[in-house]
Amino acid sequence: MSGTDAPGVDLFTGVDALAVGVDHEALPADAVVAGAPVAGVYELGTFGGTEIGVWEMTPGVATDTEVDEIFVVLSGRARIAFLDPVREAIDVGPGSVVRLTAGMRTEWTVTETLRKVYVA
Repeated sequence: MSGTDAPGVDLFTGVDALAVGVDHEALPADAVVAGAPVAGVYELGTFGGTEIGVWEMTPGVATDTEVDEIFVVLSGRARIAFLDPVREAIDVGPGSVVRLTAGMRTEWTVTETLRKVYVA
C-alpha cells in the first residue's frame, strides 16, 4: 500500500478513522425509505486494487445494492435487513465485522450515525 494513496493521508504513520472529516451528500431519493439520511466517504487509498475507506451515514432508513465488502463498525448503531437474498437482519455497533457480497440488496436502519472502515 502506498503511504500517500489519498490526498493528505499517510498510511505509513496511520490515520484516526474516527476523526477524519467525511463530506456528506444526500442519498438518491429512490433509496431513502424514511427520514433524511445523508452519507459520505473518505477514501484512504487502495491495496492491490481494493478500495479502503471510511463511510458514514446519519440516522434514517435507506436501501442499497452492495459490492463485495468487509467492514468494521467504529461508532454508531444500525440494523441491516437483507432483502435479496433474504436473510435474517443483523444489528451492528462498534466492533461489529460484517461481510457483504456483490448484488445483495439491503436496507439500512441507522439509529445513531454509523461510521465504518471498509475494504471493497
